[in-house]
Amino acid sequence: MGKFKFGVSLRFTTGRDEWVAKVRRAEALGYDVISVPDHLGKGRLAPFPALAFAAAVTERPRLGTLVMNVPFYNLALFARDVSATTTLCGGRFELGIGAGHMKAEFDEAGLPWTPARERIAFLENSIGELRKHLDDEGAEMPPLLIAGNSDGVLSLAARHSDIVGFAGLRQAPGKPPGTFHLDDAEAVDGRVAHFREQAGARADDVEANMLVQKVVVTDDRRAGAQAWLDEIPGLNLGVDQLLETPQLLLGTIDEIVAQLVARRERYGFSYLTVFEPYMEAFAPVLTELAGQ
Repeated sequence: MGKFKFGVSLRFTTGRDEWVAKVRRAEALGYDVISVPDHLGKGRLAPFPALAFAAAVTERPRLGTLVMNVPFYNLALFARDVSATTTLCGGRFELGIGAGHMKAEFDEAGLPWTPARERIAFLENSIGELRKHLDDEGAEMPPLLIAGNSDGVLSLAARHSDIVGFAGLRQAPGKPPGTFHLDDAEAVDGRVAHFREQAGARADDVEANMLVQKVVVTDDRRAGAQAWLDEIPGLNLGVDQLLETPQLLLGTIDEIVAQLVARRERYGFSYLTVFEPYMEAFAPVLTELAGQ
C-alpha cells in the first residue's frame, strides 16, 4: 500500500498573476500534484498551457490533467499537445484522461454526444495514438491516469493505467445527462472490486486516486453533513451515508486524518485530490499525513 500523495484541482483564474500566486501557494502548502480539469466556461483554463506555465513558476509539484475529455479532440493534435506539455513540464507531468461525462459541454462545443461505449472506445484508441506519437518523437509516455466510474472506463484503466481515478459519481437513472448521484461507501467498494478483478496481477501496482467532492473541518460531523445535504436538494444519500462515503471528508483535523488512514486500508486510496475551494482547509491534514 503506497504512501499518501495529495493533489489540488485548480479550476479558475482571472489572470496571469493570480495563476502564479495559486500554483505557488499550492506548492508552499505541500501539495504533491497540481491538476487542471478540462471544462468549458468563463474563467476556465485550457489545461495544457496552464500546466506548462505552472511548471515554469514552481519547482517541486507534479502537474497533471484531471482529466482531459478526450472525445473533444482530434487524436493526432491531442498527442502533439501531450508531447509538448510533457517536454515543457520537465518530467513532472502526469496525464489524466476520461471519456467525457457532461453532454452540455459537448453541445456547447458543437461536438456530437455519442453513447458511452463509443466514447470509451475512442478513449482507448487515443492511448495507442499517443504511444505511437511519443515513440516517433523519442519521448517517454507520462504516467497515465484513467478516471471514471463505469465498468467500461474502469476496465480500460485496469488494462492501461498507472493511476486509476475513482470519481464516486454516477449518472442518475432517468435524469438528463450530467445529473449525478453520489456513490455510498458500499458502492465504492463495488467499483474498487470491479477494477481489481479486471486488473488481476497488476492491481497492486496501480496507484488509486479519489477525487474528494467536499472538505468540511468541523467539531460536529453530523451537522456538517446535514448542512451539505440542505445545500443540495434531491441528493440521493442521507446524513449517515454521507458520513461514510469516501468522497467527503468531515470532522476535526484528527478525525479526517483517521478517515483517510481507514479508507486507504479499505479501498487502497493513497492519492487524494481536493478541489480548489478546500485547498487551505485541507492543508493541515496534508501536513499531518506527509510521508506516511
